Amino acid sequence: MPSLNRQILIAACLGLALGWLLSILPEGSETASAVLYASTLVSSAFLGLLRMILIPLIFTSIVVGVANLQAHHQVHRVWVITLCYFVITVSLAMLVALLAANWFEPGAGLSLQLFAEAMADFEARQLTLPEFFQHFFANLFQNPFTAFSTNNILSVVVFALFIGIALVAGGERFSAIGELMRQMLDMLLLITGWIMRLAPLGILALLLRLVAEQDAALLLTVLGFIVLVFATTLFHGVVVLPGVLYLATRRSPLWFWRGAREALITAFATSSSAATLPISMRCAQHNLGVRQGVAGFVLPLGATMNMDGTALYEAAAALFVANLVGIELSFGQQMVVFFTAMIASTGAPGIPSSGMVTMVMVLQAVGLPAEAIAILLPIDRVLDTIRTAVNVEGDLIGSVVVDHLAAEQAENPRDRV
Repeated sequence: MPSLNRQILIAACLGLALGWLLSILPEGSETASAVLYASTLVSSAFLGLLRMILIPLIFTSIVVGVANLQAHHQVHRVWVITLCYFVITVSLAMLVALLAANWFEPGAGLSLQLFAEAMADFEARQLTLPEFFQHFFANLFQNPFTAFSTNNILSVVVFALFIGIALVAGGERFSAIGELMRQMLDMLLLITGWIMRLAPLGILALLLRLVAEQDAALLLTVLGFIVLVFATTLFHGVVVLPGVLYLATRRSPLWFWRGAREALITAFATSSSAATLPISMRCAQHNLGVRQGVAGFVLPLGATMNMDGTALYEAAAALFVANLVGIELSFGQQMVVFFTAMIASTGAPGIPSSGMVTMVMVLQAVGLPAEAIAILLPIDRVLDTIRTAVNVEGDLIGSVVVDHLAAEQAENPRDRV
């Protein structure tokens, strides 16, 4: 029996091949319709199981993570290292995107008439910078039951942080609740292992649908932009992030990719860093040796706040739209894109195509027409695969880096609290 990693790789290749075969069948083919319907059922069941366990896993992992870190006097240093890592890697991602977009100028020479039909049916959600901040902070603090029922990950993260800190502050009074949270986390990780047995079938179905249903004509029209985004995102994922890993920990990129392969393939297939979170936590702890407290703290926070691939994509897409409509952005305007994309990617939920809503804010920040986002809608699903994989890679590398640096500092007596 092949290992789970090998099963997932085989399933991914089969999904791509079968999707291509379905795409060349005559339109209206009964065979294609039946296979697509079956793949929809399978992929929906797989994603549904991941979503089912997502919110309770985030909540318990952060509560236990904060309690464990505080008990070992490490909350402060883990917070600082984690946030510094997030800012540095997101900034590097956008720098790569802006340099490449200025050099290759994607979108120059294309006509908006090519996308007139798509833009005719698109209604942009107007979201100014002040409105975005208001919306972002309003979502930070919500009734926890509302947050749980609506899958508001950011509010769940904030509530879990408060509970974890309260457990530490209460000491022995709340020890029974702390033990209950630890047992719940162990139970949820066991269920995650059961769900992962379905991962090869779920990933096969997801990739099959992705390839079979994509509009090839539009893909060819904006091929240059697609290639640029794929190339820059891969560069960030293959060179920049592994470089950060090696500089911080001296760990080999090959060691990391072997341990994280399961999560990266799932992220590519699902286009959802949030749905991949249970698998990311499993890889971090079992394959990469990250302590449970650090993984339970960094990974859920990263799935909400650390979106390297999304930030890179939004920066590149803003310059693509500018070239398309014949607007040349100044250095100052590109810096506005830089900081706005950083804020927008931080507030983007870890679900497929989440960047489409926050992209409107990035475009409007420099005076670009929000309606032009319709240009990106038909190709977004393809681009979302690779950027989500890099989002998850950034979170996993972050957990390894934070775990290593926090442990290293703890060995220095001057750093003990």
